Parts: sequence; structure tokens; C-alpha cells
Amino acid sequence: MALRLNGSSSGYVELNAPAAAGSNTLTLPTGNGSADQVLSTNGSGTLSFVDRGRMVQGTAVASTSGTSIDFTGIPSWAKRVTVMLNGVSTNGTSNPLIQLGASSGMITSGYVGTGSECGASTAASSFTTGFGIRSALAANTLQGVLHLFCLNVSSNIWVASGVTAQPSSAFTHQIAGTVTLSGTLDRVRITTTNGTDTFDAGSINILYEG
Repeated sequence: MALRLNGSSSGYVELNAPAAAGSNTLTLPTGNGSADQVLSTNGSGTLSFVDRGRMVQGTAVASTSGTSIDFTGIPSWAKRVTVMLNGVSTNGTSNPLIQLGASSGMITSGYVGTGSECGASTAASSFTTGFGIRSALAANTLQGVLHLFCLNVSSNIWVASGVTAQPSSAFTHQIAGTVTLSGTLDRVRITTTNGTDTFDAGSINILYEG
């Protein structure tokens, strides 16, 4: 048997149950949920509103000036952020650095991570002020991605993994590490370890998912 809801002026919405030997009960949630949420089931007929999976691309920023580039306004539902570098370079040789932040500000300490460089020679460095890319940038350009994952939502623990390359010098870089934020992630900064070298080429963008 169908349940028909007549429109206020014309037309109707009709709900039909499938042919079934037994009975089934669906319990609707008490509220209306939030914008962009969807209905989900617990497998036993209880429905609730949950955040839907989504992927949002930021606006690419030209990395041709300044000592740092910030991406802000990352929503609280984001559990993965990808930083994308395209032909990025600076006017110095300080290692590039990716820092995370919350509403309290950018986190500039407490990182546990390593950046390695592989090419004609191999070397690695530890970084505590951000996720570092071990690379002498002068006269070179960086291509690649850095993935940031939320390991523990309640504790705001984030881990990083990524690979970049300097095609002109046939070097690749691997990045890995972790950091605990003081609150929910809402910003990402790309800078250098000395904080004074200036970006002079390329572009940077982010992609966040939840």
C-alpha cells in the first residue's frame, strides 16, 4: 500500500513499500540535521543525519612573493588535506616547511618528522617546527604533493606523508611526520625554515576532504 502526501495546491508525493513477506520499521531522527548532511542507517532501522563525504579544492595561489603562503578557513569536517606544489621556488636555500594551525594560531613547534633527499647523493634531516622538505631551493623548482591525515579527531593528531621532486637536478624528497594541534585544524602555511627567504616562482593549492 502506498502513502500519498498531497501537495498544498496540486500534485503529490507518494511513498511505496517494496513487496516483502515481513515488516520493517524505519525510525526518523528528531531534528532536521545540518546543511549538507545526509540520512544514514545503523542497519537496524534507526536513521540519523551524518556529514556526507566531500572533496573541496581551494584557490591556487601564485608563490611568486612573500615569505609564507597561508590557506585559511579549512572547515572542521576536513580529515585529509593535500598540499600541491607546482614549480615552487624561493630566492634562498632554506628548506621549505609546511605548518598546521587551529583557531589559536599556527603551530610552530612539537612536530616529529623527517625529510629526506635522494639523487646523486642521499641525506636526511629532522624537523620540529613543521613538516620539512629537505631541499636547497635556489635555482630549482619543486613539484609534488604533501598529504595530511587526521589520525585522531578527539586529540587533533595529524600525520604527514608526501613526495616532491626537483626535475632540474633529478632529486626527489620524501616527507613524513606527526603533530598534535591545540584545536581543530583550520589553516595550513607553506614557508621556509628560516622564515625570511622569499617565494619567487610557481603556484600552490590545497584540496581538503571529509
